[in-house]
Amino acid sequence: MALADWIGDPVQAADFPETRLRWRNDRAAQGIGLAGLSDEDWLAHFGRFAPLPDNMPGPLALRYHGHQFRVYNPDLGDGRGFTFAQMLDGDGRLMDLGTKGSGQTPWSRAGDGRLTLKGAMREILATEMLEALGVNTSRTLSVIETGERLYRGDEPSPTRSAVLVRLSHGHIRIGTFQRLAALELEDEMAQLVSYCLANFPGGAFPDAPHPAVRFFNQVVERMADMAASYMVAGFVHGVLNSDNMNVTGESFDYGPWRWLPKWEPGFTAAYFDHSGLYAYGRQPEAIHWNCGQLAIALRSLVDAAPLIEALNRYPELYQQAMTRRWCWRLGVEPRALEQDTSLIGACEKAMVAQGTGPDAFFFAHRGGRGPFAGTAEGAALREALAPYAATDSSHPYWSDAAPQAMLIDEVEAIWEPIAASDDWAALHAKVAALRRMSEALGPKPVAMGHMSG
Repeated sequence: MALADWIGDPVQAADFPETRLRWRNDRAAQGIGLAGLSDEDWLAHFGRFAPLPDNMPGPLALRYHGHQFRVYNPDLGDGRGFTFAQMLDGDGRLMDLGTKGSGQTPWSRAGDGRLTLKGAMREILATEMLEALGVNTSRTLSVIETGERLYRGDEPSPTRSAVLVRLSHGHIRIGTFQRLAALELEDEMAQLVSYCLANFPGGAFPDAPHPAVRFFNQVVERMADMAASYMVAGFVHGVLNSDNMNVTGESFDYGPWRWLPKWEPGFTAAYFDHSGLYAYGRQPEAIHWNCGQLAIALRSLVDAAPLIEALNRYPELYQQAMTRRWCWRLGVEPRALEQDTSLIGACEKAMVAQGTGPDAFFFAHRGGRGPFAGTAEGAALREALAPYAATDSSHPYWSDAAPQAMLIDEVEAIWEPIAASDDWAALHAKVAALRRMSEALGPKPVAMGHMSG
Protein backbone atom coordinates (compact mmCIF):
# COMPACT_ATOMS: atom_id res chain seq x y z
CA MET A 1 0.00 0.00 0.00
CA ALA A 2 1.57 3.29 -1.10
CA LEU A 3 2.03 6.23 1.24
CA ALA A 4 -0.72 8.85 0.90
CA ASP A 5 0.26 12.32 -0.25
CA TRP A 6 -1.00 13.91 2.99
CA ILE A 7 1.50 11.96 5.09
CA GLY A 8 4.48 14.06 4.03
CA ASP A 9 6.05 16.62 1.73
CA PRO A 10 8.10 15.84 -1.40
CA VAL A 11 11.70 16.93 -0.83
CA GLN A 12 15.13 16.61 -2.38
CA ALA A 13 18.31 15.42 -0.74
CA ALA A 14 21.12 17.90 -0.19
CA ASP A 15 23.76 18.11 -2.91
CA PHE A 16 26.71 16.92 -0.88
CA PRO A 17 30.28 17.91 -1.82
CA GLU A 18 31.35 14.26 -1.79
CA THR A 19 30.10 10.75 -1.04
CA ARG A 20 32.51 8.35 0.66
CA LEU A 21 31.14 4.94 1.64
CA ARG A 22 31.83 4.26 5.30
CA TRP A 23 29.37 1.49 6.19
CA ARG A 24 27.22 -0.89 4.20
CA ASN A 25 25.24 -3.47 6.13
CA ASP A 26 25.11 -6.31 3.63
CA ARG A 27 23.47 -8.59 6.19
CA ALA A 28 20.49 -6.24 6.37
CA ALA A 29 20.61 -5.50 2.64
CA GLN A 30 20.42 -9.21 1.85
CA GLY A 31 16.93 -9.37 3.33
CA ILE A 32 15.58 -6.79 0.89
CA GLY A 33 17.50 -7.86 -2.18
CA LEU A 34 20.07 -5.05 -2.21
CA ALA A 35 23.24 -6.83 -1.13
CA GLY A 36 24.28 -7.22 -4.76
CA LEU A 37 24.55 -3.49 -5.40
CA SER A 38 28.00 -2.34 -6.47
CA ASP A 39 29.61 0.32 -4.30
CA GLU A 40 29.03 2.79 -7.12
CA ASP A 41 25.30 2.05 -7.22
CA TRP A 42 25.19 2.09 -3.42
CA LEU A 43 26.61 5.61 -3.39
CA ALA A 44 24.17 6.71 -6.10
CA HIS A 45 21.12 5.44 -4.20
CA PHE A 46 22.13 6.14 -0.60
CA GLY A 47 24.38 9.19 -1.04
CA ARG A 48 22.78 10.96 -4.01
CA PHE A 49 19.36 9.30 -3.53
CA ALA A 50 18.72 8.33 -7.11
CA PRO A 51 15.36 6.50 -6.94
CA LEU A 52 15.49 2.73 -6.68
CA PRO A 53 13.89 0.97 -9.68
CA ASP A 54 10.09 0.59 -9.51
CA ASN A 55 9.92 2.39 -6.21
CA MET A 56 8.96 5.78 -4.79
CA PRO A 57 9.52 8.55 -7.36
CA GLY A 58 11.12 10.77 -4.74
CA PRO A 59 11.63 11.24 -1.00
CA LEU A 60 8.88 12.26 1.43
CA ALA A 61 9.59 14.20 4.63
CA LEU A 62 6.87 12.91 6.96
CA ARG A 63 4.61 15.19 8.95
CA TYR A 64 3.82 14.67 12.63
CA HIS A 65 3.28 16.41 15.96
CA GLY A 66 4.32 15.16 19.37
CA HIS A 67 4.88 15.62 23.06
CA GLN A 68 8.48 16.55 23.79
CA PHE A 69 9.24 16.08 27.48
CA ARG A 70 5.43 16.15 28.00
CA VAL A 71 5.00 19.50 26.20
CA TYR A 72 2.92 19.35 23.02
CA ASN A 73 4.67 20.63 19.91
CA PRO A 74 2.76 20.97 16.61
CA ASP A 75 5.85 22.27 14.78
CA LEU A 76 7.46 18.91 14.06
CA GLY A 77 8.17 16.60 11.14
CA ASP A 78 11.19 15.07 9.42
CA GLY A 79 13.65 17.92 9.79
CA ARG A 80 16.78 16.11 8.61
CA GLY A 81 15.42 12.95 7.07
CA PHE A 82 12.86 11.45 4.73
CA THR A 83 11.35 8.15 3.64
CA PHE A 84 13.11 7.20 0.44
CA ALA A 85 11.91 3.74 -0.59
CA GLN A 86 9.63 0.87 0.40
CA MET A 87 10.07 -2.80 -0.35
CA LEU A 88 9.25 -6.27 0.99
CA ASP A 89 11.65 -8.49 2.88
CA GLY A 90 11.95 -12.23 2.46
CA ASP A 91 8.96 -12.80 4.74
CA GLY A 92 6.75 -10.45 2.74
CA ARG A 93 6.86 -7.69 5.35
CA LEU A 94 6.96 -4.04 4.37
CA MET A 95 10.32 -2.34 4.90
CA ASP A 96 10.96 1.41 4.79
CA LEU A 97 14.27 3.01 3.96
CA GLY A 98 14.53 6.26 5.87
CA THR A 99 17.35 8.76 6.20
CA LYS A 100 19.08 10.85 8.82
CA GLY A 101 21.22 13.81 7.81
CA SER A 102 19.93 14.05 4.23
CA GLY A 103 19.39 17.82 4.24
CA GLN A 104 16.86 20.48 5.07
CA THR A 105 13.11 19.99 4.67
CA PRO A 106 10.05 22.18 5.36
CA TRP A 107 10.27 20.85 8.93
CA SER A 108 13.92 21.70 9.64
CA ARG A 109 13.07 24.85 11.57
CA ALA A 110 16.47 26.39 12.43
CA GLY A 111 18.39 23.16 11.84
CA ASP A 112 20.85 22.47 9.03
CA GLY A 113 19.37 19.04 8.27
CA ARG A 114 22.73 17.36 8.69
CA LEU A 115 24.18 14.51 10.78
CA THR A 116 27.69 14.29 12.16
CA LEU A 117 29.84 11.32 11.23
CA LYS A 118 30.28 10.59 14.94
CA GLY A 119 26.50 10.54 15.36
CA ALA A 120 26.26 8.07 12.49
CA MET A 121 28.94 5.87 14.03
CA ARG A 122 27.09 5.92 17.34
CA GLU A 123 23.91 4.81 15.58
CA ILE A 124 25.73 1.85 14.03
CA LEU A 125 26.89 0.79 17.49
CA ALA A 126 23.50 1.33 19.14
CA THR A 127 21.55 -0.65 16.55
CA GLU A 128 24.06 -3.51 16.43
CA MET A 129 24.16 -3.83 20.23
CA LEU A 130 20.38 -3.63 20.57
CA GLU A 131 19.79 -6.14 17.79
CA ALA A 132 22.23 -8.54 19.48
CA LEU A 133 20.35 -8.16 22.79
CA GLY A 134 17.02 -9.04 21.22
CA VAL A 135 15.55 -5.53 21.04
CA ASN A 136 13.20 -4.87 18.12
CA THR A 137 15.20 -2.05 16.54
CA SER A 138 15.75 -0.24 13.29
CA ARG A 139 18.96 -1.30 11.56
CA THR A 140 21.67 0.94 10.20
CA LEU A 141 21.86 0.07 6.52
CA SER A 142 24.31 2.67 5.22
CA VAL A 143 26.59 5.50 6.32
CA ILE A 144 28.20 7.76 3.72
CA GLU A 145 30.53 10.61 4.61
CA THR A 146 29.49 13.78 2.80
CA GLY A 147 32.46 16.16 2.99
CA GLU A 148 30.92 19.04 4.95
CA ARG A 149 32.06 20.64 8.19
CA LEU A 150 29.43 20.92 10.89
CA TYR A 151 29.29 22.91 14.10
CA ARG A 152 27.68 21.31 17.13
CA GLY A 153 27.58 22.22 20.78
CA ASP A 154 28.09 18.64 21.94
CA GLU A 155 31.09 17.74 19.74
CA PRO A 156 34.47 19.39 19.08
CA SER A 157 33.76 21.49 15.99
CA PRO A 158 34.05 21.71 13.10
CA THR A 159 33.21 18.02 12.82
CA ARG A 160 32.64 15.68 9.88
CA SER A 161 29.27 15.09 8.22
CA ALA A 162 27.45 11.99 7.05
CA VAL A 163 24.13 10.73 5.73
CA LEU A 164 22.66 7.58 7.23
CA VAL A 165 20.00 5.22 5.89
CA ARG A 166 18.01 3.16 8.39
CA LEU A 167 15.90 0.12 7.67
CA SER A 168 12.59 -0.21 9.55
CA HIS A 169 9.23 -1.87 9.09
CA GLY A 170 7.67 1.58 8.99
CA HIS A 171 8.09 5.18 10.08
CA ILE A 172 4.57 5.89 11.37
CA ARG A 173 4.82 7.48 14.79
CA ILE A 174 2.41 8.09 17.62
CA GLY A 175 2.98 11.75 16.72
CA THR A 176 1.66 11.06 13.20
CA PHE A 177 -1.74 10.22 14.74
CA GLN A 178 -1.52 13.18 17.12
CA ARG A 179 -1.17 15.52 14.14
CA LEU A 180 -4.23 14.12 12.41
CA ALA A 181 -6.24 14.39 15.62
CA ALA A 182 -5.13 17.98 16.23
CA LEU A 183 -6.12 18.96 12.67
CA GLU A 184 -9.41 16.98 12.95
CA LEU A 185 -8.57 14.90 9.87
CA GLU A 186 -10.79 11.93 10.70
CA ASP A 187 -10.85 10.43 7.20
CA GLU A 188 -7.07 10.47 7.07
CA MET A 189 -6.93 8.97 10.58
CA ALA A 190 -9.12 6.07 9.47
CA GLN A 191 -6.96 5.60 6.38
CA LEU A 192 -3.82 5.51 8.50
CA VAL A 193 -5.30 2.90 10.86
CA SER A 194 -6.14 0.74 7.83
CA TYR A 195 -2.62 1.23 6.45
CA CYS A 196 -1.05 0.11 9.73
CA LEU A 197 -3.30 -2.93 10.09
CA ALA A 198 -2.51 -3.99 6.53
CA ASN A 199 1.23 -3.44 6.68
CA PHE A 200 2.14 -4.06 10.32
CA PRO A 201 0.30 -7.31 11.12
CA GLY A 202 0.18 -8.59 14.67
CA GLY A 203 -2.42 -10.04 17.01
CA ALA A 204 -5.72 -10.51 15.22
CA PHE A 205 -8.12 -9.36 17.99
CA PRO A 206 -11.12 -10.62 15.97
CA ASP A 207 -13.58 -9.57 18.67
CA ALA A 208 -12.40 -5.95 18.76
CA PRO A 209 -15.35 -3.69 17.98
CA HIS A 210 -13.47 -1.34 15.66
CA PRO A 211 -10.31 -1.35 13.49
CA ALA A 212 -8.83 1.40 15.67
CA VAL A 213 -9.25 -0.84 18.71
CA ARG A 214 -7.56 -3.77 16.99
CA PHE A 215 -4.74 -1.48 15.97
CA PHE A 216 -4.34 0.06 19.42
CA ASN A 217 -4.23 -3.33 21.15
CA GLN A 218 -1.40 -4.33 18.84
CA VAL A 219 0.51 -1.12 19.55
CA VAL A 220 0.12 -1.53 23.32
CA GLU A 221 1.52 -5.06 23.08
CA ARG A 222 4.47 -3.93 20.98
CA MET A 223 5.24 -0.98 23.24
CA ALA A 224 5.10 -3.05 26.43
CA ASP A 225 7.58 -5.46 24.89
CA MET A 226 9.83 -2.62 23.72
CA ALA A 227 9.89 -1.15 27.24
CA ALA A 228 10.84 -4.52 28.71
CA SER A 229 13.52 -5.03 26.08
CA TYR A 230 15.17 -1.73 27.08
CA MET A 231 15.19 -2.73 30.74
CA VAL A 232 16.66 -6.19 30.14
CA ALA A 233 19.28 -4.71 27.79
CA GLY A 234 20.24 -2.08 30.39
CA PHE A 235 19.62 0.53 27.70
CA VAL A 236 18.62 4.17 28.16
CA HIS A 237 17.18 5.73 25.00
CA GLY A 238 17.29 9.27 26.31
CA VAL A 239 14.48 10.94 24.37
CA LEU A 240 11.22 8.98 24.60
CA ASN A 241 9.03 11.72 23.13
CA SER A 242 5.83 10.64 21.38
CA ASP A 243 7.27 11.67 18.01
CA ASN A 244 10.05 9.12 18.63
CA MET A 245 7.58 6.25 19.14
CA ASN A 246 7.17 4.03 16.08
CA VAL A 247 3.81 2.21 16.11
CA THR A 248 5.59 -0.89 14.78
CA GLY A 249 7.15 -1.21 18.23
CA GLU A 250 10.61 -0.72 16.77
CA SER A 251 13.10 1.29 18.74
CA PHE A 252 14.74 3.97 16.60
CA ASP A 253 16.23 7.47 16.45
CA TYR A 254 19.35 7.17 18.57
CA GLY A 255 20.71 10.42 19.95
CA PRO A 256 22.01 10.67 23.55
CA TRP A 257 21.68 6.93 24.35
CA ARG A 258 23.69 5.15 27.05
CA TRP A 259 24.05 1.69 28.57
CA LEU A 260 24.03 1.30 32.35
CA PRO A 261 27.48 1.16 33.94
CA LYS A 262 25.79 -0.25 37.05
CA TRP A 263 22.23 -1.03 38.12
CA GLU A 264 20.90 2.47 38.77
CA PRO A 265 17.22 3.27 38.03
CA GLY A 266 17.90 7.04 38.13
CA PHE A 267 20.59 6.94 35.43
CA THR A 268 19.87 9.35 32.54
CA ALA A 269 21.32 9.51 29.05
CA ALA A 270 20.51 13.07 27.94
CA TYR A 271 22.36 15.96 29.56
CA PHE A 272 19.27 18.11 28.99
CA ASP A 273 16.93 15.72 30.86
CA HIS A 274 17.21 17.76 34.04
CA SER A 275 14.20 16.18 35.77
CA GLY A 276 15.14 12.61 34.89
CA LEU A 277 11.86 12.13 33.03
CA TYR A 278 13.42 9.51 30.76
CA ALA A 279 15.79 7.96 33.30
CA TYR A 280 16.42 4.23 32.96
CA GLY A 281 13.87 3.19 35.58
CA ARG A 282 11.17 5.56 34.29
CA GLN A 283 11.22 4.30 30.70
CA PRO A 284 8.32 1.82 31.07
CA GLU A 285 6.08 4.55 32.48
CA ALA A 286 7.15 7.02 29.78
CA ILE A 287 6.30 4.55 27.02
CA HIS A 288 2.95 3.77 28.70
CA TRP A 289 2.22 7.52 28.82
CA ASN A 290 2.92 7.79 25.11
CA CYS A 291 0.49 4.94 24.46
CA GLY A 292 -2.09 7.03 26.32
CA GLN A 293 -1.49 9.89 23.90
CA LEU A 294 -2.21 7.56 20.98
CA ALA A 295 -5.45 6.51 22.67
CA ILE A 296 -6.44 10.17 22.99
CA ALA A 297 -5.76 10.70 19.29
CA LEU A 298 -7.82 7.65 18.32
CA ARG A 299 -10.81 8.99 20.26
CA SER A 300 -11.86 10.80 17.08
CA LEU A 301 -12.66 7.37 15.61
CA VAL A 302 -13.98 5.29 18.50
CA ASP A 303 -15.39 5.51 22.02
CA ALA A 304 -12.99 5.69 24.94
CA ALA A 305 -13.97 2.50 26.79
CA PRO A 306 -12.29 -0.12 24.53
CA LEU A 307 -9.21 2.09 24.20
CA ILE A 308 -8.94 2.40 27.99
CA GLU A 309 -9.36 -1.36 28.29
CA ALA A 310 -6.50 -1.88 25.85
CA LEU A 311 -4.30 0.68 27.62
CA ASN A 312 -4.92 -1.04 30.94
CA ARG A 313 -3.42 -4.24 29.53
CA TYR A 314 0.02 -2.58 29.42
CA PRO A 315 1.28 -3.32 32.98
CA GLU A 316 0.58 -7.06 32.74
CA LEU A 317 1.96 -7.25 29.20
CA TYR A 318 5.08 -5.44 30.37
CA GLN A 319 5.60 -7.84 33.27
CA GLN A 320 5.14 -10.85 31.00
CA ALA A 321 7.67 -9.42 28.56
CA MET A 322 10.11 -8.66 31.38
CA THR A 323 10.10 -12.21 32.70
CA ARG A 324 10.30 -13.77 29.23
CA ARG A 325 13.21 -11.55 28.18
CA TRP A 326 15.01 -11.69 31.53
CA CYS A 327 15.05 -15.50 31.55
CA TRP A 328 16.18 -15.49 27.92
CA ARG A 329 19.18 -13.26 28.63
CA LEU A 330 19.99 -15.11 31.84
CA GLY A 331 19.97 -18.42 29.97
CA VAL A 332 17.30 -20.20 32.02
CA GLU A 333 13.92 -21.68 31.13
CA PRO A 334 10.99 -19.55 32.33
CA ARG A 335 8.75 -20.95 35.05
CA ALA A 336 5.63 -19.36 36.57
CA LEU A 337 5.18 -15.59 36.20
CA GLU A 338 5.24 -14.98 39.97
CA GLN A 339 8.40 -17.07 40.40
CA ASP A 340 10.10 -15.40 37.45
CA THR A 341 9.21 -11.97 38.87
CA SER A 342 10.79 -12.94 42.20
CA LEU A 343 13.90 -14.05 40.33
CA ILE A 344 14.17 -10.63 38.69
CA GLY A 345 13.95 -9.01 42.13
CA ALA A 346 16.74 -11.20 43.47
CA CYS A 347 18.91 -10.36 40.47
CA GLU A 348 18.32 -6.63 40.89
CA LYS A 349 19.24 -6.73 44.58
CA ALA A 350 22.39 -8.68 43.80
CA MET A 351 23.43 -6.14 41.14
CA VAL A 352 22.88 -3.25 43.54
CA ALA A 353 24.84 -4.96 46.30
CA GLN A 354 27.72 -5.84 43.96
CA GLY A 355 27.73 -2.48 42.13
CA THR A 356 27.59 -4.25 38.76
CA GLY A 357 25.61 -3.60 35.60
CA PRO A 358 23.44 -5.93 33.52
CA ASP A 359 26.17 -6.89 31.00
CA ALA A 360 28.52 -8.24 33.66
CA PHE A 361 25.72 -9.75 35.73
CA PHE A 362 24.02 -11.72 32.96
CA PHE A 363 27.38 -12.94 31.68
CA ALA A 364 28.58 -14.11 35.11
CA HIS A 365 25.33 -15.91 35.95
CA ARG A 366 24.49 -17.35 32.52
CA GLY A 367 22.51 -20.56 32.95
CA GLY A 368 22.26 -20.04 36.70
CA ARG A 369 25.99 -20.37 37.31
CA GLY A 370 28.04 -18.54 39.91
CA PRO A 371 30.09 -17.30 41.51
CA PHE A 372 27.62 -16.03 44.08
CA ALA A 373 28.73 -13.25 46.39
CA GLY A 374 29.10 -14.24 50.04
CA THR A 375 26.35 -11.84 51.07
CA ALA A 376 22.67 -12.08 51.89
CA GLU A 377 21.89 -10.92 48.37
CA GLY A 378 24.21 -13.55 46.89
CA ALA A 379 22.59 -16.29 48.94
CA ALA A 380 19.11 -15.12 47.92
CA LEU A 381 20.14 -15.16 44.26
CA ARG A 382 21.53 -18.69 44.55
CA GLU A 383 18.27 -19.86 46.14
CA ALA A 384 16.13 -18.08 43.51
CA LEU A 385 18.08 -19.65 40.65
CA ALA A 386 18.20 -23.19 42.07
CA PRO A 387 14.90 -24.45 40.51
CA TYR A 388 15.70 -23.13 37.03
CA ALA A 389 16.90 -25.29 34.15
CA ALA A 390 19.65 -23.83 31.99
CA THR A 391 19.22 -23.21 28.29
CA ASP A 392 21.97 -23.78 25.75
CA SER A 393 25.20 -22.07 26.83
CA SER A 394 27.61 -24.11 24.72
CA HIS A 395 28.80 -21.21 22.54
CA PRO A 396 32.48 -20.30 23.13
CA TYR A 397 31.42 -16.73 23.91
CA TRP A 398 30.35 -17.83 27.39
CA SER A 399 33.96 -18.79 28.15
CA ASP A 400 35.35 -15.37 27.19
CA ALA A 401 37.21 -13.40 29.83
CA ALA A 402 34.59 -10.64 29.81
CA PRO A 403 31.22 -9.86 28.20
CA GLN A 404 30.55 -7.48 25.37
CA ALA A 405 29.29 -4.10 26.57
CA MET A 406 28.71 -0.63 25.16
CA LEU A 407 29.73 1.86 27.82
CA ILE A 408 30.52 5.42 26.84
CA ASP A 409 34.31 5.11 27.30
CA GLU A 410 34.45 2.32 24.72
CA VAL A 411 32.29 4.30 22.30
CA GLU A 412 34.71 7.21 22.54
CA ALA A 413 37.68 4.84 22.12
CA ILE A 414 36.15 3.47 18.90
CA TRP A 415 35.62 7.00 17.56
CA GLU A 416 39.10 8.27 18.41
CA PRO A 417 41.03 6.44 15.63
CA ILE A 418 38.34 7.36 13.10
CA ALA A 419 38.68 11.02 14.00
CA ALA A 420 42.47 10.95 14.19
CA SER A 421 43.50 8.78 11.24
CA ASP A 422 40.40 7.45 9.50
CA ASP A 423 40.98 4.04 11.06
CA TRP A 424 37.71 2.09 11.17
CA ALA A 425 39.20 -1.21 12.33
CA ALA A 426 37.93 -0.87 15.92
CA LEU A 427 34.37 -0.26 14.73
CA HIS A 428 34.36 -3.29 12.46
CA ALA A 429 35.90 -5.45 15.18
CA LYS A 430 33.23 -4.34 17.64
CA VAL A 431 30.40 -5.11 15.23
CA ALA A 432 31.86 -8.57 14.62
CA ALA A 433 32.08 -9.15 18.37
CA LEU A 434 28.48 -8.06 18.90
CA ARG A 435 27.25 -10.37 16.17
CA ARG A 436 29.15 -13.21 17.82
CA MET A 437 27.40 -12.39 21.12
CA SER A 438 24.09 -12.46 19.27
CA GLU A 439 24.85 -15.98 18.05
CA ALA A 440 25.64 -17.04 21.60
CA LEU A 441 22.38 -15.68 22.97
CA GLY A 442 20.44 -17.72 20.42
CA PRO A 443 16.92 -17.19 18.99
CA LYS A 444 15.41 -13.93 20.17
CA PRO A 445 12.22 -13.78 22.26
CA VAL A 446 9.15 -12.79 20.24
CA ALA A 447 6.18 -11.11 21.87
CA MET A 448 2.51 -10.93 21.04
CA GLY A 449 1.63 -8.08 18.71
CA HIS A 450 4.89 -8.26 16.79
CA MET A 451 4.84 -8.51 13.06
CA SER A 452 5.15 -11.91 11.50
CA GLY A 453 5.33 -13.17 7.99
